[in-house]
Amino acid sequence: MAGPAASLSTLSLSTQSPAPMAPALRGRLVAPAASAFGGSPRFPTLRAAPRRVKPLAVAGDAEDEWGKEPAVAEAPADVPVTSEVAELKAKLKEALYGTERGLRASSETRAEVVELITQLEARNPTPAPTDALTLLNGKWILAYTSFSQLFPLLGAGSLPQLVKVEEISQTIDSENFTVQNCIKFSGPLATTSVSTNAKFEIRSPKRVQIKFDEGIIGTPQLTDSIVLPEKFEFLGQNIDLTPLKGIFSSIENAASSVARTISGQPPLKIPIRTDNAESWLLTTYLDDELRISRGDGSSIFVLFKEGSTLLF
Repeated sequence: MAGPAASLSTLSLSTQSPAPMAPALRGRLVAPAASAFGGSPRFPTLRAAPRRVKPLAVAGDAEDEWGKEPAVAEAPADVPVTSEVAELKAKLKEALYGTERGLRASSETRAEVVELITQLEARNPTPAPTDALTLLNGKWILAYTSFSQLFPLLGAGSLPQLVKVEEISQTIDSENFTVQNCIKFSGPLATTSVSTNAKFEIRSPKRVQIKFDEGIIGTPQLTDSIVLPEKFEFLGQNIDLTPLKGIFSSIENAASSVARTISGQPPLKIPIRTDNAESWLLTTYLDDELRISRGDGSSIFVLFKEGSTLLF
């Protein structure tokens, strides 16, 4: 799959208070959502495949106008796949633990992840993913990426204090050939999301072309209760927030009526009309719970299917 709209679109956004977002912040958030699953600043993500439409490139095509597809190891002829794949997926899950979608991964961990990915790609049970759209269908949660343009969004330094990225996901509708990249943010007072909608076309048995249509900034939803950490770090200093808990309790009571008003507002939709709002995505491994994709700039995306045991 190709940050809030062009990069999740590598996907998502910033949450502050029940008040509407400032126009300047809206623009900054929409761009990351598009890049979360793609690879270039040009609104990368998955793009749609026409419904049973004749592919624009034959299976044997090694390259097209977007360049040569990355080389992927072929599966060995007589390899017992099931047990090996299960073991490799378990190792991959363990290697990704604590990396924060790749942001905190050390060079040693990255090397281990790449090795495991290469081994899984060589045992891909779905050599032609675009012929198995039912497997691609559904919501996929980003577990790891090497897409460097997404790191500034994930890094604490680029988000307001106390705001964190809850989830980066990509939802594929194989019947309508649409893709939605979404980033969900949460803070002490509210949660919100930034997403991008796109269409995709099949270009080869493994590649789809994606073109983004619009970015969406979700309406902030006030949380049922204010979750305030005991402390947080600011400019190298640990700030104790315990004395503020009483104040926030009063704010929580007053905000309940405001929440109903704000939550009833429709999300802000921003059309994406630039010709550069597209990218391609190559699926190199696919089964019913794991998807590995490669995008522009040799970026790698590891995604787990919603509900998969790999997420727990």
